[in-house]
Amino acid sequence: MPLSRTLSMSSLPGLEDWEDEFDLENTVLFEVAWEVANKVGGIYTVLQTKAKVTGDEWGDNYYLVGPYTEQGVRTQVELLEPPTPALKRTLDSMNSKGCKFLAQNEEKPHVVAHFHEWLAGIGLCLCRARRLPVATIFTTHATLLGRYLCAGAVDFYNNLENFNVDKEAGERQIYHRYCMERAAAHCAHIFTTVSQITAIEAQHLLKRKPDIVTPNGLNVKKFSAMHEFQNLHAQSKARIQEFVRGHFYGHLDFNLDKTLYFFIAGRYEFSNKGADVFLEALARLNYLLRVNGSEQTVVAFFIMPARTNNFNVETLKGQAVRKQLWDTANTVKEKFGRKLYESLLVGSLPDMNKMLDKEDFTMMKRAIFATQRQSFPPVCTHNMLDDSSDPILTTIRRIGLFNSSADRVKVIFHPEFLSSTSPLLPVDYEEFVRGCHLGVFPSYYEPWGYTPAECTVMGIPSISTNLSGFGCFMEEHIADPSAYGIYILDRRFRSLDDSCSQLTSFLYSFCQQSRRQRIIQRNRTERLSDLLDWKYLGRYYMSARHMALAKAFPEHFTYEPHEADATQGYRYPRPASVPPSPSLSRHSSPHQSEDEEEPRDGPPDVDGERYDEEEEAAKDRRNIRAPEWPRRASCASSTSGSKRGSVDTAPSSSISTPSEPLSPASSLGEERN
Repeated sequence: MPLSRTLSMSSLPGLEDWEDEFDLENTVLFEVAWEVANKVGGIYTVLQTKAKVTGDEWGDNYYLVGPYTEQGVRTQVELLEPPTPALKRTLDSMNSKGCKFLAQNEEKPHVVAHFHEWLAGIGLCLCRARRLPVATIFTTHATLLGRYLCAGAVDFYNNLENFNVDKEAGERQIYHRYCMERAAAHCAHIFTTVSQITAIEAQHLLKRKPDIVTPNGLNVKKFSAMHEFQNLHAQSKARIQEFVRGHFYGHLDFNLDKTLYFFIAGRYEFSNKGADVFLEALARLNYLLRVNGSEQTVVAFFIMPARTNNFNVETLKGQAVRKQLWDTANTVKEKFGRKLYESLLVGSLPDMNKMLDKEDFTMMKRAIFATQRQSFPPVCTHNMLDDSSDPILTTIRRIGLFNSSADRVKVIFHPEFLSSTSPLLPVDYEEFVRGCHLGVFPSYYEPWGYTPAECTVMGIPSISTNLSGFGCFMEEHIADPSAYGIYILDRRFRSLDDSCSQLTSFLYSFCQQSRRQRIIQRNRTERLSDLLDWKYLGRYYMSARHMALAKAFPEHFTYEPHEADATQGYRYPRPASVPPSPSLSRHSSPHQSEDEEEPRDGPPDVDGERYDEEEEAAKDRRNIRAPEWPRRASCASSTSGSKRGSVDTAPSSSISTPSEPLSPASSLGEERN
């Protein structure tokens, strides 16, 4: 599936300013989604993080419309009086008679209504059916039928052109929802999607080519010093280590300073999210680490919400035992310190044989006895309602990763969203991600992929795939993604077994890196955060709104599409100095031990060569090409009626269609089964 450069792929940081100021004085933007102030999925993250840049552009003329939920109002909404009389009259009318469009203003504004997903699409269809003067945009973040097809072990990407979409939707009992989604896509003035690969999917399943790709961004917080986010990583890792100490009590026979934390997180879609591939690769990694006598230990977390009825008693006991040991150690330490203090006061060195008495030894022996247990540390932190049929637990039983002392790979399944108030692992998701070493997301179906994007802006390396929007996006803009800590797994042209082997290779190579090499890589990963900032990616939404205005109100607005050029584009070059492969490293002089603590401001050198992060970043900035940005839509005179352009057809920066098979249909079909 060749992916050509599109409008969304042709410009990022370093964009030129818009040529004209866009007059929004009499223009209103409504953004409609089921996820407005309703935290139920990734679209909530899109709206919540994008709100600031959109609000900065539209001011008081920007409104978000979503479902009213008591929980959402209490935690997400600050109740205010309507800022304008027109809006107050409209809301009063809605409360008394039902929902009606904005017809209370003395001067009719130009309205843009942006609808996200099929749940909000019915409003778009009604706007067009009733011929309301509204410029409409529809964004699909993932096609409904595509998600169902992939979950059903179908050879999806090789058969996009061949699906009987009506038949497939009917067999899955989603025909009514599919029709709403397809109608919204066709009724909208402008149709967008979040990634190039989803655009191809939408073209075949919804039968309309998206007008523009609008990648998802994040609000990026830049640190004043390079080492600040490294310090946050160390602090968050310490919190995870405390949990690990309790979870593995009685079997803590591995060195926590030589332990790496991997994780996968997201919606519990076992195959779509790649949990099946990850588990198989972990089993192979466990074998490699054992036969090669590696001292590294890997703890792999699965953060995927599932049906549970309570915490696992053994897991809770582990944290209680850890706390009891901590309290015992503090008690003995205080008594020891008091005796040492008294001895020094009288001017004599303490008699070490009298520093601890029989009571102290008895207390410590009791604490040690409490840590003994015969069973292995639990794999799952909760009691699962469908334990016998749960896909993750069933696979773990098959591959034999039971957290035994012989295993170099340990597995922890946490079937609940993380929370700082949890009695087990009291950290929120952001802190947890910062404390891990690697995020692993080998998804088969991932229209965008916020989880690897969040890893990137926090400076944590991640593994994604070339079937995810994020993976394709990063491949487009980075000359050597793995050097920046972005590993792209090939699930497009390889069989399932080959993909597992490639993922195992990624994981094993990461385990071989020294601590210094991991620090260098985290610095580079964090430097990619500009690539995902809404300050830049928000401009694609801006362009979509301008296109919609020009199409709905051609007598007032025009838009000139941009000719995409494959030679242009923002692209990170290969780093000036790449950390050497561990297998090729040769030290000609004494070097820092693996057990020594790294300096907080980063590593001083790499294998004898001076490494300067600021200098390397400056080299990258000099090598980066700043592409041109498509000309902005402009406001035409309402009296002259002149037009400078038209958007009746999609811009030339459109989506390419598949022209070659992704992989042999038989092999990919077998892997999905």
